[in-house]
Amino acid sequence: MNTLAASLHLLKLSVRRLGSPHTCGRKFHRLAGFQSCAPQNFQDYESLRQLYRPEAPEYFNFAKDVLDRWAEREKDGERPSNPALWWVNNAGEEIKWSFEELGVRSRRAANILAGACDLQPRDRLLLILPRVPEWWLVNVACLRTGTVLIPGTAQLTAKDILHRLLSSSARCIVTDESLAPLVDAVAAECPFLKAKLLVSQQRREGWLNFTELSKAVSSDHTCVKTKSSDPMTIFFTSGTTGSPKMTQHSHCSFGVGLAVNGRYWLDLSPGSVMWNTSDTGWAKSAWSSVFAPWIQGACVFVHHMPRFEATTVLETLSRFQISTFCSAPTVYRMLVQEDLARYRFKSLQHCVSAGEPMNPEVMQQWKHKTGLEIYEGYGQTETVLICGTFKGMRIKPGSMGKPSPAYDVQIIDENCSPLPAGQEGDIAIRVKPNRPFDLFSGYTDDPERTELCYRGDFFLTGDRGVTDQDGYFWFVGRSDDVILSAGYRIGPFEVESALIEHPAVAESAVVSSPDAVRGEVVKAFVVLTPHYQHQDPQSLAVALQNHVKQVTAPYKYPRKIEFVESLPKTISGKIRRVELRNKEWGRT
Repeated sequence: MNTLAASLHLLKLSVRRLGSPHTCGRKFHRLAGFQSCAPQNFQDYESLRQLYRPEAPEYFNFAKDVLDRWAEREKDGERPSNPALWWVNNAGEEIKWSFEELGVRSRRAANILAGACDLQPRDRLLLILPRVPEWWLVNVACLRTGTVLIPGTAQLTAKDILHRLLSSSARCIVTDESLAPLVDAVAAECPFLKAKLLVSQQRREGWLNFTELSKAVSSDHTCVKTKSSDPMTIFFTSGTTGSPKMTQHSHCSFGVGLAVNGRYWLDLSPGSVMWNTSDTGWAKSAWSSVFAPWIQGACVFVHHMPRFEATTVLETLSRFQISTFCSAPTVYRMLVQEDLARYRFKSLQHCVSAGEPMNPEVMQQWKHKTGLEIYEGYGQTETVLICGTFKGMRIKPGSMGKPSPAYDVQIIDENCSPLPAGQEGDIAIRVKPNRPFDLFSGYTDDPERTELCYRGDFFLTGDRGVTDQDGYFWFVGRSDDVILSAGYRIGPFEVESALIEHPAVAESAVVSSPDAVRGEVVKAFVVLTPHYQHQDPQSLAVALQNHVKQVTAPYKYPRKIEFVESLPKTISGKIRRVELRNKEWGRT
């Protein structure tokens, strides 16, 4: 399939159902006592695999082949008068851009990258911004110029930024005035870094100013020609035994592959208004704040909250015409603790969650108080949607649903044989004889780590699971030690490395620990050096927590610390984190 045919195929499916943000209306499926909004883009789960048959063309660029074509449809009156980007903040400011205006502004941004920043196709750019409109402009500008985008959370420390710059050999960094001093503190150690671009109304010595340049450059720009297999973006993802890995995606893996998210799991149309609360540094923002909604021609809604406030989220859902809401289970846990009777969600039709397992009791409370179901989705930085609960399906609280049509998902044993229902094994995706194009390209510059992800004919997710007799998948646990806390993936190695820098710490082991609000939090088991063994434990725990916050990103700090005389180890001297984790979770 050529590029034009592929993009037209995407758009044809997306515009099949034009309508208002309320397209779901009052049509519902009733299944075994469960009420769920009727799907717009498909009939039922069984029809998905017949409907979803995407192909990766030889050449593909999301900006040119999807966004610019939506702009053309706007001009021709073939799309509802719904913004492409709708941004608000706590100060009452509001911005609405059509696809046409998004195109004009992103082409200016592309000229900045190609001109003042002197970036060439495949050069890498580290983007560290909060939820500001410029984050989306730089995203699209990178697509137009063939620049490889590397997003980062605004919570990164100078040490984190240095690691990312050195590991990626990024030639450009884009950030705001709050993080610019941290960049300046480490920039001299980064020989590849050639351009620093500041998003601010203020000037800073040694930095190019995005705001000023945007006013001066032309809005005429010719999009580069990119192959579907060309690198598009790199996400840093935490591991268990080393530094964060660089997970690389191609132009088609997300640009075409995330159609399965937007069209079927989120069930979006050009009249939908989609609000995803994910941090801009994580792959979930690419999933639900860029590609999935814009493939469908939907509106991306953004609320720039400096910090999370449950009441602000509820007020936003009540005030604005948001039809689809996506957030981590932690957010839903906080929302159900509020007096939901005070709020009325006039436009909200579809609630989804991803990032960590959802507690069944939270789903039940949300439904009881709002009348809305929560549809779970399961995926990874390396993938698009792997499993999900889709509209029209019976919702089984605690289950991750059924396989998405993007993959052949199996529970396998050590010999790569699919297991029957009820038997626990590895959650895996079949990659032979045909490798799915909507899978990551590999870990950048690390073929050995990439190879470890595969066994036989399968890609291993690193998670353990089980299926039931109805074909639903259930998450059991992670086969590695990554901690999922409030939607953040945290590698124990990073926290342990930070702790060991403190003179009080002789040795430590970091595992997950149950938490009523966050699902799980970071807990550190610490063996003290002799000099600190008789100090006040409570004061010392606070000192260690503050130390970790200063050394690495604050969200990684251990919320729980237990001082121990020794750590459980294998005969070869490796720490048995599984033993500590089982203790925390009450497992034998």
